[in-house]
This record gives sequence, C-alpha cells and structure tokens, in this order.
Amino acid sequence: MISIQDIRFGYDKHQALLDEFSLEFAQSGIYGLLGKNGTGKSTLLYLLMGLLRPQKGSIEVDGLSPQNRQPELMQEMFLVPEEYDLPHISLSKYVRAVKPFYPRFSEEILCKCLDNFEMPTDLNLGELSMGQKKKVYMSIALASNTRYLFMDEPTNGLDILSKSQFRKAVIDGMTDERTVVVSTHQVHDVERLLDHICIIERNKVLLNEPLVEEEKAIDLEELFIQTVDGRRI
Repeated sequence: MISIQDIRFGYDKHQALLDEFSLEFAQSGIYGLLGKNGTGKSTLLYLLMGLLRPQKGSIEVDGLSPQNRQPELMQEMFLVPEEYDLPHISLSKYVRAVKPFYPRFSEEILCKCLDNFEMPTDLNLGELSMGQKKKVYMSIALASNTRYLFMDEPTNGLDILSKSQFRKAVIDGMTDERTVVVSTHQVHDVERLLDHICIIERNKVLLNEPLVEEEKAIDLEELFIQTVDGRRI
C-alpha cells in the first residue's frame, strides 16, 4: 500500500509544488498518473523512491518511509525515469551488478521481455539508440520482480510497434502482488493497460478511481480533459 499524507514539497523554498497533498494506492495493479505539465507527477515518483524528501507530511510504502532508504523497502522498488543513460558495458555485466540488489531478480523474465522487444541478450549498452536503451532498461525493471515499479513517460521515444511490445511486456510481467505506477502524457499508449486512473491538478487529486470495463473502450484523453475542465459529472 502506498500512502501519501499532507505532504509539502517545493524545489523553491518560497513556492511549493505540492502542498497538503494526499493520495493513496491501496491495491495492486497498474495505475495511470496523469496531470498537466508542472503538476508534480515526476516529483511524486522521486518522492516515492526516497530520492526526494517531503518538507512536511509523510509518505509510507507498506508501512515504511522511503526517505529512510531501508534495504527491505528499496529491494521492492524500481524506478524507470524519463531520461537516463547506461554505461558502456555488456548487458550481462550490467545484470551481474544490478542483480544482487533484488532478491527475486529473474533472468528468465529478462530474456522474455527482451524477446518481446525483439532485442538480443548479447549486446553492449553503450552502443544502443535511446529507444533501444528504453527497451533494455524496462526489461531489467520488469525482471527485478519488485512489488513496486514506477515508470515516468515510458513510451517516449518508442515507435508504434515498440509501444505495442511495451504493453505486452508489462502485461506479461504483472503479478497479483505487483503495483505499477505509470506517469505519462501519452494516454493512448497505456489506456488499455490501466486498472486504475489518478488525475492530479494544483495540489489536488481530481480523480482516483478504478477503471470499469464498459461496452466501449474508455477514452482516457477525453476523460482527462473533462476531469481537468470540471465538466465530469
């Protein structure tokens, strides 16, 4: 369970990006975190990972505070940021370095995810394009087998086929105990993946509800516009 209670955080001490902000993700599943630019979506993911600390309030993941960086919690969390680089080493060497931090790391899942992305296993990370790096790093994230996986704009830089491969890789990597939080503006890339939708705006949670299957597919872009504009009934 993720519990965010009355937090305040700002990069400028005179202006808060989030103030008296509260949010809960009580169940496992795939959550979509949506909001306009500058509403703090990426910041929330960094706060959940303990890479940033709230200036007020509390954040708990399974009853533990991420800012304390306790190993028993860190081994259950993985962040895929929007932008990153990878070292100029082989994938196998990188996996050997990462694997000890995640007790349930599965090379079988890694190979399956890479296969979904049509990527080989014998590759050098420094020779990859940005799109290829995303595929490899997301495969490593899914193979980590953590209970919590946070992804920030995971489909940016992926072509149409790769986005379809991404959805398949995430679905194949899901378990009943896993919680995935996807922060994105590319709603059509993920709308068929999501179990739950959360829309934030100006320190407020406008919507935090499970997605209910209807006869026709839910248009998340229209839902977002209606919610932010206050036109949703």
